[in-house]
Amino acid sequence: MKEQLVEVLSGHMSLPLATVALSTLPILELRGSLPVAILGGMPLWQAYPLAVLGNMLPIPFIIWLLEPATDLVRRWKLGGCFVEWLFARTRRKGEKIQQYEAWGLVMFVAIPLPVTGAWTGSVAGHVFGLKKLNTFLACLAGVCISGCIMSVLSVFARELFVRLFG
Repeated sequence: MKEQLVEVLSGHMSLPLATVALSTLPILELRGSLPVAILGGMPLWQAYPLAVLGNMLPIPFIIWLLEPATDLVRRWKLGGCFVEWLFARTRRKGEKIQQYEAWGLVMFVAIPLPVTGAWTGSVAGHVFGLKKLNTFLACLAGVCISGCIMSVLSVFARELFVRLFG
Protein backbone atom coordinates (compact mmCIF):
# COMPACT_ATOMS: atom_id res chain seq x y z
CA MET A 1 0.00 0.00 0.00
CA LYS A 2 2.87 2.38 0.82
CA GLU A 3 4.40 1.82 -2.62
CA GLN A 4 1.06 2.57 -4.31
CA LEU A 5 0.71 5.86 -2.43
CA VAL A 6 4.21 6.97 -3.40
CA GLU A 7 3.66 5.89 -7.04
CA VAL A 8 0.47 7.94 -7.30
CA LEU A 9 2.14 11.02 -5.83
CA SER A 10 5.44 10.76 -7.66
CA GLY A 11 4.09 9.53 -11.03
CA HIS A 12 6.71 8.61 -13.58
CA MET A 13 9.67 10.53 -12.21
CA SER A 14 12.32 9.48 -9.74
CA LEU A 15 11.55 9.99 -6.06
CA PRO A 16 14.27 12.64 -5.59
CA LEU A 17 12.98 14.63 -8.57
CA ALA A 18 9.38 14.21 -7.38
CA THR A 19 10.42 15.49 -3.94
CA VAL A 20 11.89 18.67 -5.42
CA ALA A 21 8.96 19.14 -7.83
CA LEU A 22 6.28 18.66 -5.17
CA SER A 23 8.13 21.08 -2.87
CA THR A 24 7.91 23.88 -5.42
CA LEU A 25 4.10 23.79 -5.48
CA PRO A 26 2.10 26.28 -3.41
CA ILE A 27 0.02 24.74 -0.62
CA LEU A 28 2.04 21.47 -0.70
CA GLU A 29 5.54 22.86 -0.40
CA LEU A 30 7.90 20.97 1.89
CA ARG A 31 5.14 19.78 4.23
CA GLY A 32 3.66 17.73 1.39
CA SER A 33 6.80 16.47 -0.32
CA LEU A 34 8.80 15.39 2.71
CA PRO A 35 6.25 12.78 3.88
CA VAL A 36 6.03 11.42 0.31
CA ALA A 37 9.81 11.09 0.12
CA ILE A 38 10.14 9.44 3.52
CA LEU A 39 7.19 7.09 2.95
CA GLY A 40 8.81 6.26 -0.38
CA GLY A 41 11.88 5.01 1.45
CA MET A 42 14.21 7.93 0.78
CA PRO A 43 16.63 8.44 3.67
CA LEU A 44 16.00 11.58 5.71
CA TRP A 45 19.50 12.92 5.02
CA GLN A 46 18.60 12.98 1.32
CA ALA A 47 14.91 13.92 1.53
CA TYR A 48 15.30 16.95 3.82
CA PRO A 49 17.74 18.99 1.68
CA LEU A 50 15.86 18.15 -1.53
CA ALA A 51 12.56 19.27 0.00
CA VAL A 52 14.12 22.50 1.33
CA LEU A 53 15.74 23.18 -2.06
CA GLY A 54 12.47 22.58 -3.90
CA ASN A 55 10.52 24.73 -1.47
CA MET A 56 12.96 27.64 -1.82
CA LEU A 57 13.40 27.51 -5.62
CA PRO A 58 10.41 29.74 -6.49
CA ILE A 59 10.81 32.11 -3.53
CA PRO A 60 13.40 34.54 -4.99
CA PHE A 61 11.23 34.92 -8.09
CA ILE A 62 8.17 35.65 -5.97
CA ILE A 63 10.04 38.15 -3.77
CA TRP A 64 11.71 40.04 -6.60
CA LEU A 65 8.88 39.89 -9.16
CA LEU A 66 5.84 40.39 -6.91
CA GLU A 67 5.92 44.19 -6.99
CA PRO A 68 6.19 44.55 -10.78
CA ALA A 69 3.59 41.81 -11.25
CA THR A 70 1.08 43.44 -8.89
CA ASP A 71 1.66 46.84 -10.53
CA LEU A 72 0.84 45.24 -13.88
CA VAL A 73 -2.26 43.42 -12.59
CA ARG A 74 -3.56 46.56 -10.86
CA ARG A 75 -4.01 48.20 -14.28
CA TRP A 76 -7.23 46.21 -14.67
CA LYS A 77 -10.15 46.70 -12.33
CA LEU A 78 -10.64 42.99 -11.59
CA GLY A 79 -6.90 42.49 -11.08
CA GLY A 80 -6.73 45.47 -8.74
CA CYS A 81 -9.62 44.08 -6.70
CA PHE A 82 -7.88 40.71 -6.42
CA VAL A 83 -4.57 42.25 -5.33
CA GLU A 84 -6.30 44.42 -2.72
CA TRP A 85 -8.25 41.40 -1.41
CA LEU A 86 -5.09 39.28 -1.21
CA PHE A 87 -3.07 41.97 0.54
CA ALA A 88 -5.90 42.82 2.97
CA ARG A 89 -6.25 39.14 3.84
CA THR A 90 -2.50 38.88 4.38
CA ARG A 91 -2.54 41.95 6.66
CA ARG A 92 -5.37 40.47 8.75
CA LYS A 93 -3.56 37.14 9.15
CA GLY A 94 -0.15 38.69 9.74
CA GLU A 95 -0.35 40.52 13.08
CA LYS A 96 2.71 38.68 14.41
CA ILE A 97 4.66 39.39 11.24
CA GLN A 98 3.90 43.08 11.53
CA GLN A 99 4.81 43.08 15.22
CA TYR A 100 8.03 41.03 15.04
CA GLU A 101 8.98 41.66 11.39
CA ALA A 102 11.54 39.07 10.15
CA TRP A 103 11.26 36.95 13.33
CA GLY A 104 7.48 36.96 12.99
CA LEU A 105 7.86 35.84 9.39
CA VAL A 106 10.17 33.00 10.47
CA MET A 107 7.55 31.84 13.01
CA PHE A 108 4.77 32.13 10.41
CA VAL A 109 6.58 30.08 7.76
CA ALA A 110 7.83 27.53 10.32
CA ILE A 111 4.31 26.38 11.21
CA PRO A 112 3.70 23.39 8.91
CA LEU A 113 0.08 24.11 8.08
CA PRO A 114 -1.57 24.96 4.75
CA VAL A 115 -1.20 28.63 3.74
CA THR A 116 1.65 29.31 6.19
CA GLY A 117 4.57 28.39 3.97
CA ALA A 118 7.23 30.28 2.07
CA TRP A 119 4.91 31.26 -0.81
CA THR A 120 2.57 33.09 1.57
CA GLY A 121 5.53 34.30 3.61
CA SER A 122 7.00 35.94 0.50
CA VAL A 123 3.78 37.83 -0.09
CA ALA A 124 3.58 38.77 3.59
CA GLY A 125 7.13 40.10 3.55
CA HIS A 126 6.19 42.36 0.64
CA VAL A 127 2.93 43.49 2.22
CA PHE A 128 4.61 44.41 5.51
CA GLY A 129 7.51 46.17 3.83
CA LEU A 130 10.34 43.86 4.86
CA LYS A 131 13.56 44.12 2.88
CA LYS A 132 13.78 41.50 0.14
CA LEU A 133 16.89 39.81 1.54
CA ASN A 134 15.37 39.68 5.03
CA THR A 135 12.20 38.17 3.57
CA PHE A 136 14.22 35.51 1.74
CA LEU A 137 16.32 34.64 4.81
CA ALA A 138 13.25 34.54 7.08
CA CYS A 139 11.48 32.22 4.62
CA LEU A 140 14.58 30.00 4.44
CA ALA A 141 14.83 29.78 8.24
CA GLY A 142 11.11 29.06 8.52
CA VAL A 143 11.27 26.36 5.85
CA CYS A 144 14.22 24.71 7.65
CA ILE A 145 12.32 24.70 10.96
CA SER A 146 9.18 23.43 9.26
CA GLY A 147 11.32 20.72 7.65
CA CYS A 148 12.56 19.59 11.07
CA ILE A 149 8.99 19.38 12.38
CA MET A 150 7.80 17.52 9.28
CA SER A 151 10.81 15.18 9.43
CA VAL A 152 9.90 14.06 12.94
CA LEU A 153 6.22 13.66 12.00
CA SER A 154 7.06 11.84 8.75
CA VAL A 155 9.46 9.38 10.35
CA PHE A 156 6.90 8.70 13.07
CA ALA A 157 4.17 8.21 10.42
CA ARG A 158 6.41 5.86 8.42
CA GLU A 159 7.11 3.74 11.49
CA LEU A 160 3.41 3.67 12.38
CA PHE A 161 2.53 2.80 8.78
CA VAL A 162 5.04 -0.07 8.76
CA ARG A 163 3.74 -1.44 12.07
CA LEU A 164 0.10 -1.27 10.97
CA PHE A 165 0.37 -2.36 7.35
CA GLY A 166 3.67 -4.24 7.19
